[in-house]
Amino acid sequence: MKKVVSLMLIAAMTVGLTACGSKTEEAASTDAAAEETEAGEEAEGETAATDGEKFVIGGLGPLTGAAASYGISVKQGAEIAVKEINENGGVQVGDTTYTLELNFADDEASEDKVITAYNSLMDSGINALLGCVTSGACLAVIDQTYADGILQITPSGSAMGCTEYDNAFRLCFTDPLQGVTMADYAVDELGFTKIAIIYNNADEYSTGIMEAFVEEAESKGAEIVANEAFVTDDVDFKTQLTSIKATDAEVIFVPAYYQDATYITQQAKDLGMELPFLGSDGWDGVLSTVTDPTTVEDAVFLSPFLASDPAVADFVSAYEEAYGATPDQFAADGYDTVYVIKAAMEQAGSIESADLIAAMTEIQVDGLTGSVKFTADGEPEKGAKFVVIKDGEYTAK
Repeated sequence: MKKVVSLMLIAAMTVGLTACGSKTEEAASTDAAAEETEAGEEAEGETAATDGEKFVIGGLGPLTGAAASYGISVKQGAEIAVKEINENGGVQVGDTTYTLELNFADDEASEDKVITAYNSLMDSGINALLGCVTSGACLAVIDQTYADGILQITPSGSAMGCTEYDNAFRLCFTDPLQGVTMADYAVDELGFTKIAIIYNNADEYSTGIMEAFVEEAESKGAEIVANEAFVTDDVDFKTQLTSIKATDAEVIFVPAYYQDATYITQQAKDLGMELPFLGSDGWDGVLSTVTDPTTVEDAVFLSPFLASDPAVADFVSAYEEAYGATPDQFAADGYDTVYVIKAAMEQAGSIESADLIAAMTEIQVDGLTGSVKFTADGEPEKGAKFVVIKDGEYTAK
């Protein structure tokens, strides 16, 4: 029952996506975020504690460990959506009104621990699964969610296999889609013909984007003058950058997470390099980690969400009030996924898993990350946002 998604078909889609989780170096920030999410849990729990039927959304993502910042954002965004929906009367399914409840388990972005976390959720009784946040964990549990027949929607797992079965959908886009989109932008819109790449060859997300980017860019006549690899937890990129400096590269594409981008851009400046940078959606958050914003000035990356967009002002305000922080794309993904589940419930007129799964291809949701529909392959159809860093701020391109 595996799905086959043609890359040619995918490339034709208008795209935008979100990265799966990676390492973070801000332990203190993570601890603070954990405290904030506890406060959010209390508020959400009070809202959900109303009379009537309950529909329990299980969540899976890292709340502790190196990738905790991603899971916490998804969870908190989902909590905002649950609170909103419940305050507006819940979800009407046929003649029954349901109050939503979020039961979010910590999988630590671990392929081993996610199984235990998932089984715990199923034992507690959940009606749908929001998760996993990271691709590795999602791939580890996908067989089991299919066997259980439960609706699964990953907000941010971008590996192709995350939608392998008919019960599985994703809100974000695949790694190949992002690579194709950035290659089209680099060659067709910006006119670059000599491109250098630095990517993480130990990471499926980074490698998947790189491979699709190279194939698409070369098909358009561009030359990849350097393709330099690193591995997870590397912090010294001078060797890769020195190799690139010796080429005639016009731009450097870095399909990696913002922590890596922080080191790479600073070290490029230290080496006297003035090449522009293009990034993947994992760059979202880079301004919080750079010490010199000029190192990322004019860098362009993909993102499905921009907090400064006036259209999302209500969500940003609610999030800031609840958690004392500005929401990122992961928070927006969590929020939108809850509303997708709500729409599936209403369309199905039922909370049976088979009915919810069938309804997924019949709905359209206007969310924070764009207006989205879903194909029978579990993939979203929605638009992308290009973000450029100008004067130390994220700006819509």
